[in-house]
Amino acid sequence: MKHIRQTLLSLSVLAFTACSVSVPEHASRNGRNAVTFPEYDDAVIPPNIAPLNFLIEDSADDYITHIYTASGQSETVVGGSRVEISLDEWRNLLAEAKGDTLYTDIYVKTNGAWSVCNTRKNPVAEEEIDPYITYRLIEPSYVDYEEMTLNQRNLTDFEEVQIYNNMMLSNGDNGQCVNCHAAQDYNRTGRSQFHVRQNHGGTVLTDGKNVKKVNLKTEQTLSAGVYPAWHPTMNLIAYSVNETGQVFHTRDLQKVEVIDFASDLILYDADSDRVYDIDRRADEFETFPAWSPDGKMFYYASAHYEQQTDNIDAELDANYTQLKYNIFSRKFDSQTKKFGVRDTVLLASRMGKSAVLPRISPDGRYLLCAMADYGNFHIWHKSSDLYVLDLKRGTSVNDTCASSAEAQCRFYPLSEANSDCAESYHSWSSNGRWILFSSRRIDGNYTRLFISYFDKNGRAHRPFVVPQKNPEFYRQLFKSYNVPEWMVAPVQPSPVDYVESVRKDAVQAAYSGSSLLVPSADDAPSSRRPVDAASGASQRAGSRVGY
Repeated sequence: MKHIRQTLLSLSVLAFTACSVSVPEHASRNGRNAVTFPEYDDAVIPPNIAPLNFLIEDSADDYITHIYTASGQSETVVGGSRVEISLDEWRNLLAEAKGDTLYTDIYVKTNGAWSVCNTRKNPVAEEEIDPYITYRLIEPSYVDYEEMTLNQRNLTDFEEVQIYNNMMLSNGDNGQCVNCHAAQDYNRTGRSQFHVRQNHGGTVLTDGKNVKKVNLKTEQTLSAGVYPAWHPTMNLIAYSVNETGQVFHTRDLQKVEVIDFASDLILYDADSDRVYDIDRRADEFETFPAWSPDGKMFYYASAHYEQQTDNIDAELDANYTQLKYNIFSRKFDSQTKKFGVRDTVLLASRMGKSAVLPRISPDGRYLLCAMADYGNFHIWHKSSDLYVLDLKRGTSVNDTCASSAEAQCRFYPLSEANSDCAESYHSWSSNGRWILFSSRRIDGNYTRLFISYFDKNGRAHRPFVVPQKNPEFYRQLFKSYNVPEWMVAPVQPSPVDYVESVRKDAVQAAYSGSSLLVPSADDAPSSRRPVDAASGASQRAGSRVGY
């Protein structure tokens, strides 16, 4: 028996030795950069991100990848073209490389000889990312919207769960369209919301324990709530209300244009279930609300357009490139829950551009926006890039300085984060050091999520795509990511809790007039296209849109 045990032990050691992978002792430098997918080289990464698994796509007979820290105390070696890194080993690497650099050497074997590619470097930041993000996974189609989910991802590992599945209550032609999950203050309070359109429609809200469904559409408002913005401390949500449609092109490479044929802003008091007007000017298309971190300032985008005929649809179908959105703000009084007069923040139209989605950094210093040649639905615009306005250097860009050197100094593109494809929806991490945004840079068709480090000098760094356990994931998933948001804590209600609430009748919100400190005639209720879609934004028949 002793002899048998010794023999088995020897065989086990031989098997382990045969299967183990080590760095080649004799390898020449080939002077090439390894071709990998996804590309993570040179990206600044957080010290708590999941492993950056990837594929090696160089043509070779064999591959070995060596990942190590500057001191060499932590390292991992992976064999083969499919580089999947142990979570424990990866965390050890990041812990040692925090505030320093992580190095990767890729060895390739050709004709029996090993060579090593140029060393890849990934600076590891001191600041962590928020562990959770939410988003919608959606087919990039124009009519079908049944197979859609609201998901939550843990960025420190690969755990992904569904918050709500669009198919849970779909019944034949009585389908649903879920969108716009948003949390208050990075979900620190447990409050969050999302919309359900069509069947069992309404806005679903939770305080972390209880769930309720509300109908935000009233006779006096254009539609139910669309794009949300939670006040950071109060149980208030600002919404745009939109009548949205799609225009299809035959010769333009950008095949789809999404247009707001009318849009306003409302304020919803979730404690009293009351709705108030914020902006509803007939010649302004207000959209994409946002709050400052202290809740004292309210920001939004708006395009000025004066209707010329009785057919606004035909007008905008022909003149959609003339819609240029600027960014405005209003002071907010938390005691009276009233908004002050409108102030101009950024006149993008003076630059021949259109700026949307203003988002304020947690320290209140920077305004991040997406800017393209025209329109507001920049997810379809190849010209769309991310820009930053340094509010510390001034909060207003007026007619004189909009094109001056001063404006360019405090309003500038995030060149390191931008690409030749559309960069659109974006959000700040809770510490202001990371930007999460959507981009089509991988293949030009599907929207993926990227993360860029934003340093203390206001400079973005090379971004990286959200990592997946399967490095081929983005070539196998034929869905787009939509409306990504950071969270410091996970969503608490289960999908079953949400389904039970969605099945119930919605609480009807009551219209309570203007929330402006000094209402003007322009903000009085005006004649607009009647909207019957109490469960959501008005849309043209057969269209399905969602940022």
